[in-house]
Amino acid sequence: MSAVPDDVDQDARARATTATGPTVLRIGLGGELRRRREAAHVSRERAGDAIRASPAKISRLELGRVGFKERDVADLLTLYGIVDPVEREQFLGLARQANAPGWWHRYADLLPTWFETYIGLEQAASVIRTYELQFIPGLLQTRDYARAVTRLGHTDAVQVERRVELRMRRQELLTSPEAPTLWAVIDEAALRRPLVGPEQTREQLTHLIEMNERPNVSLQIAPFTYGGHAAAGGPFAILRFAEPDLPDIVYLEQLTSSLYLDKRSDVDHYAAVMDRLCAQIDPPDRTAGILMAIRDEV
Repeated sequence: MSAVPDDVDQDARARATTATGPTVLRIGLGGELRRRREAAHVSRERAGDAIRASPAKISRLELGRVGFKERDVADLLTLYGIVDPVEREQFLGLARQANAPGWWHRYADLLPTWFETYIGLEQAASVIRTYELQFIPGLLQTRDYARAVTRLGHTDAVQVERRVELRMRRQELLTSPEAPTLWAVIDEAALRRPLVGPEQTREQLTHLIEMNERPNVSLQIAPFTYGGHAAAGGPFAILRFAEPDLPDIVYLEQLTSSLYLDKRSDVDHYAAVMDRLCAQIDPPDRTAGILMAIRDEV
């Protein structure tokens, strides 16, 4: 077998998992291992002993928060009484795919672990619903706007440009063959905040108008005249996946960390807030007119 350069090999592995994504594969595999553990009436403590790890490590594995070692998966399968060679190989094959780095791995030096997880989920989502209060959503930012936002928190010019490139690469998701549906509600304050000059602001507004014309993108504007509403507490995203075993996830980003909520009651609460907001403001077919009016004022 001829040697393959590491970067080419990583790209090939990344393409092989594009449809589902390594993050979602980890979550799916972890969930199935949890179900098998519970069916075998094995505690997390006992499972941890089997792979020379703590119960907390088992919890992280079952949540898909860390990578899988094939030996650990094999030992857990044995503990859970799964001895059929075909079934074991299916689990081990999933573990190998789940460990394949996504395209964003090359930016790992820039990304905190909690946001790297989000990118993996975003790339695998079938529906993304998001509410933004302060900024244009990252998937809809122009390069100049993304650079201005990035400079708010970073000063190193090289790192700023790499972060902008990462954001532009994320946006390719919306024009890919398996593009998700993006339904974004943007507060009027985000549209009027002067982060860039007038020309760049008009370009950003034009970009939003054009993106709203795509069949998989729907934009709504929460105007100042709407007053207070239940979503005003802060930005959030709701991710839905095509895989039936994966729950919807609410993503809440903070300055130095994030929260991932998958409890049904939490997800239902955020979905209800989003539904109520979307029903009470102008629909997507009026968004272009709103954006044009704001653009004319710049």
